[in-house]
Amino acid sequence: MQELVIESGRAERQYWRDLWHYRELFYFLAWRDLLVRYKQTVVGLAWSFIRPALAVFLLTLFGKAAKLHMGNVPGALFTSCALLPWQFFSTAMAESGSSLVNNANMISKVYFPRLVVPASSVITSFVDFLITGVLVALLMVWYRFLPPATFWLLPIFILLVFAASFGAGLWIAALMVKYRDFRFIVPFIVQYGFIASPLVLATNDVPLHWRLVWSLNPMVGIIDGFRWCLLGGHVLARIRRLDLQRLVPDHDRLLVFPKDRANLRRRDLKKQEAEDDLYFCFLLSVFK
Repeated sequence: MQELVIESGRAERQYWRDLWHYRELFYFLAWRDLLVRYKQTVVGLAWSFIRPALAVFLLTLFGKAAKLHMGNVPGALFTSCALLPWQFFSTAMAESGSSLVNNANMISKVYFPRLVVPASSVITSFVDFLITGVLVALLMVWYRFLPPATFWLLPIFILLVFAASFGAGLWIAALMVKYRDFRFIVPFIVQYGFIASPLVLATNDVPLHWRLVWSLNPMVGIIDGFRWCLLGGHVLARIRRLDLQRLVPDHDRLLVFPKDRANLRRRDLKKQEAEDDLYFCFLLSVFK
């Protein structure tokens, strides 16, 4: 029978060795979380496909109703490529953040590396990520959209979103053990993160004076990276076109009289106010 010797400082020195020794727990805990999540449900694991499909449908309808610019890419593809990393990040962060509190009975009775618990929650969310990826692939087949050459860089952004969700989940899990207020703060973060992420609104449509604040969201770069890998040149061409429209003035504006220039400025101000009102209505509809 194997002996377990407990002594001061030994756990810290052999922590990474213990992670490898208990590597099977990653699989068993992730499988347990999957079974518990879809227990006593009618469609079971199909909810991992139904939820993102409904989200893509509603976001696409909103984008068309708001007349948001999505370039030459179908709206469903534009939103699904953004929803793919965001859903994984929000679900993994929330579940790994509450994993230590939810498994307090097991943690207090049996020794194993505590890092296994939040990591298994992220692995469970990664299964949903793969199923959502199937939805994106089906949409590409439906629209006859061929992935660009940048598709092979997608694993880099998958590692980034995995690291971001796991890192945020570890911070929240440690804080939630001592401060149970984070149980209410995490849904608040997810709700506002949904608005502050480029799911329907592209980054280049954000006003320049808000671009720095917008980029403080770590998911902005990851979502734009997913779109670049999956949509490639279609998004890049649109970005170049929008940047040129901002940086290079129209030649017609340089040839008109001052009175006409004032009319053009008033027209641009009205257009900007209409876009701001539309975004404000979107915020109100989310928080109702």
